[in-house]
Parts: sequence; structure tokens; C-alpha cells
Amino acid sequence: MSTRTASADADPIIESRDDLLAVFQKGEKPKESWRIGTEHEKFVFWKDSKRAPSYEEPGGIHALMIGLTKFGWTPIIEGENVIGLTGADGGISLEPAGQFELSGAPLDNLHETCAETDRHLRQCKEIGDRLGIGFLGLGFWPDKARAELPIMPKGRYRIMLDHMPRVGTLGLDMMLRTCTIQTNLDYASEADMVKKFRVSLALQPLATALFANSPFTEGKPNGYLSYRSHIWTDTDPQRTGMLPFVFEDGFGYERYADYMLDVPMYFAFREGRYVDAAGLSFRDFLKGELPVLPGEKPTRADWNDHLSTAFPEVRLKSFLEMRGADGGPWNKICALPAFWVGLLYDDQALDAAWDLVKHWTVDDHHRIREQVPRLALDTKGPRGRSFRDLGRQVLDIAHKGLAARKRVNASGDDETGFLQPLHEIVASGKVPAQDLLDRYNGAWGGDITRVYDEMAY
Repeated sequence: MSTRTASADADPIIESRDDLLAVFQKGEKPKESWRIGTEHEKFVFWKDSKRAPSYEEPGGIHALMIGLTKFGWTPIIEGENVIGLTGADGGISLEPAGQFELSGAPLDNLHETCAETDRHLRQCKEIGDRLGIGFLGLGFWPDKARAELPIMPKGRYRIMLDHMPRVGTLGLDMMLRTCTIQTNLDYASEADMVKKFRVSLALQPLATALFANSPFTEGKPNGYLSYRSHIWTDTDPQRTGMLPFVFEDGFGYERYADYMLDVPMYFAFREGRYVDAAGLSFRDFLKGELPVLPGEKPTRADWNDHLSTAFPEVRLKSFLEMRGADGGPWNKICALPAFWVGLLYDDQALDAAWDLVKHWTVDDHHRIREQVPRLALDTKGPRGRSFRDLGRQVLDIAHKGLAARKRVNASGDDETGFLQPLHEIVASGKVPAQDLLDRYNGAWGGDITRVYDEMAY
């Protein structure tokens, strides 16, 4: 979730509907300027007790943040607290219970993306080893109850924690117990955005299946392969889901703006603090009728904030966010941007991917989305097609798309190698969660704490 560094008070006020659409239009870039942004979260734990560290305790999350300044990161302050870091490799932020996130810089190719990821994780490991802290790449805390987890001192999280139980039963789990990997990608025009949005939304459940990595809740199997994905189905129906209108004729910037205007607000940011506007209407805000800020109209920064408070499977800001994957181990992080870049950044690959999904119905999309958290690659696609077979075909398209980009490193390797972990998953038919369950039921003897020994960074 985004971290604010300045108030919106001095930002231009939204004067017209064109101002709402401008943020999307601003994202249009020629193909040679398209970039790759990768975000990845991981759980933080004390190596000795396996407990999640709080922000304030000696050697805890605050100390971890300060320790990373050794590598040139600059603190972001909210009130009296360091709640983020900024630097050449993007930004580091804290999720509600201390999940540690890198929002990477916009980069030209996957070689740069993986070098960035490697730098960040090595930096975290160096400071973590000094503090006795470890990092775990999974989609859901495998053994922690909500009550065991700390809360980070960020104003927007206090508002969201209060609001979540009013609109769903699993929103607090989403905030406190999940981790994800995301990829942010560019578009050339409104028409290009629409095509990429449709392809990526349709295939987001396939990404969920390939990266499914959250089969445990409080130390026991939970019946899901991606419990993180299931959680989003009961978080807040007004700001989540598959967005069927994306596949309707006429979809574009205007329709997405209308969707966002119907999403209830969480907050506004004024004079360095978050003002609770949970459940209120941004449409009323546009008219100067927001009860908590009477007479005020929103700024462009307010609109950007509001765009960050919807959580569909694919999200539009000034770029497209792919949001379907569980958090994962070090060697899987680069595979997600490889998957989406291969499909969306080559015209022939994008056309081929659209041909696969353009006949899917709204019912197909909903059924697949509902089944994937439990079944992963055993989900049946339209007309009973095996999701594993679909995965093979989609990975072949992505592979060709990456090869066509011809981005090579100093050794002459192109970007296709970053798909190898996904080829192996499809070949075996086993997603990461199934490997974890095999270990839990086999060598681990039902002892979930073994995950810290074998899966930690």
C-alpha cells in the first residue's frame, strides 16, 4: 500500500472530469519508454522465537529500517516515526503488521529487475542477520493468529483496521497476514491499456495458480492452495473482484473513473495526518460536501490516493498493476514480471494471449476466480480445458514474447530464463503450496515451524 510523504493541501484542485482522467492519460508512453516495476512483500520474524517483531521493540522493525540507511536509503517520516525509505531502487514500505515491501524502481528489462531484487534482499539479510531477524516468502502467515501480530504506526492503517470488519469477514487477515508479489506495467494509449487490462484480468487466475503459496492457517492446512487469494473474496466487495465491466464494449478511462467514484473512500490526507473518511463518497468530495472536510474539494493528490484504495485483481493508475500472485521465495520473485512482460510487452504475444481468452464469458471469469484458490492448476477452464494445459500454452506465448524483446545481459542471455521456475511448475503439475503440503505431511511430520528453517531468506 502506498506511503504518503507530503500533504495534498498545495496540490491543484480537481476542476473537471478531465482532471480525473488525466492521471490515466499521463501514463501513456511510447513503447521504447515502457518500464517494469516489481513489488514484493515478505514476512519478518525473530530467528530465535519465530515471533513477529513490533515496530518499537529493541532491534525490531524500526531498527531494521534505520539499519538499511547504511545502503543509501533515506527515511520517510510520518509524525515521529520512520514508516518508509526511498532510494535509487525505489521505495521500502511497511504493510500493516510489519510485512516488509520493496516497490522497485521502473526499469528497462528483467535483468535489471532481478539485480534490484537481489540487492534489496541481500541488504535485508545483512541487517537482519545483525539483528537476529529473518524473512519468509509466503502468501499467508503459516502459523500466526491475528492477535499475535503487531500494528505499524501508519495513520491510514488505523482507519482501515477500524473499517474492514464493517464490510467483510477477512479484511483484517488481508491487512495483517498476507504477502504478495506484484508487477506494474505501462501502456501506449487508451486502446492499448484496454487490451492489456482485459488479457491480464482474464489470466490473473492463472498467475494465482502458478504462484499459489499459502496453504496453512495457524499451523494447519487450511484447504486452500492460495488462501491469500481466497481472502480477497470476502474483504470488501465494493473495492475487489474481477470487474466484469472491463470486458464490455466501450470500456476505457471514463468507465474506470466511474468505477472508482463508486468505491467508498477511506481517508484524506491533510496537514500531515490522515482524516477518517471511511465509507464516504468521493462524488460528494468533488461537490465540496464531504462531511469530514466541509467545503473542501479534492486535489489531484486526493484522487491518486483514492485510486490506491481499490483492490481489484488488476488495478489502473498511471500504469497497470498485476495483483494476483502470492508472496514467494527469492528464486520466484523475478518469474512474475517475466510472465507478464512476456505476455503484454510484445504485440504478437498480446494478440495471441487475447485470442485465448476473448471468448470467455463473465460466468467463466467468475467460476475460474472462485475455484483457483482451492484447485490452482487443477481448475477447469472454459469448455473443461485443463488449467495446466492453459498454463503450458500461455507460458509458450510469454516465452516467445520475451525472446522477441531481445534484452540480453553481459553474458548474452535473454529474458526467457526467468520463466524457468514456471515451466517447471507446469511440467510437474505441482504449485508451491503443494510442495509445502508434501513437506508438512512428510519430512516435517506436521511441524509447521520447519518452514522457518527451510523456506526463510
